[in-house]
Amino acid sequence: MNKIIANNKRAYHDYFIEEKLEAGIELTGTEIKSVRLGKVQFKDAFIQIKEGQAILKNMNIAPYEFGNRFNHEEERDRRLLLHKSEIRKWGKKVQLKGYTIIPLSMYLSKGLAKVEIGLALGKAAHDKRQVEKERDDKRMIAKAIKQRAR
Repeated sequence: MNKIIANNKRAYHDYFIEEKLEAGIELTGTEIKSVRLGKVQFKDAFIQIKEGQAILKNMNIAPYEFGNRFNHEEERDRRLLLHKSEIRKWGKKVQLKGYTIIPLSMYLSKGLAKVEIGLALGKAAHDKRQVEKERDDKRMIAKAIKQRAR
């Protein structure tokens, strides 16, 4: 049973998601308390592969209310916990083929914070319009079928 904390709503709008992967995330004490309260934002967040490590950048975790002087920085870099083979495989794709790695959602699984990440390819403006047109067409077809059934 996973409790979803946050979703990256812009991810599917701005990118084609090729692959998905679950990753653990290294958090401090006040960060996990803030995550459990649902105070997470993915705006402009991305993952960078550096020195054999996957680093989550620009993810905002709001300061914990009762954290006093031991509170965390809101947008610090956070290390993702992945197998080396997965990091290498995705790192090669990012370098050679122009992919981006982005966070898709964050959830709690058995009390541990997990991040679903996706290997993504950016959409051009005409791609976004095409996807929106297809979605509208499907909606219209479903509506027509529903009216015919009456």
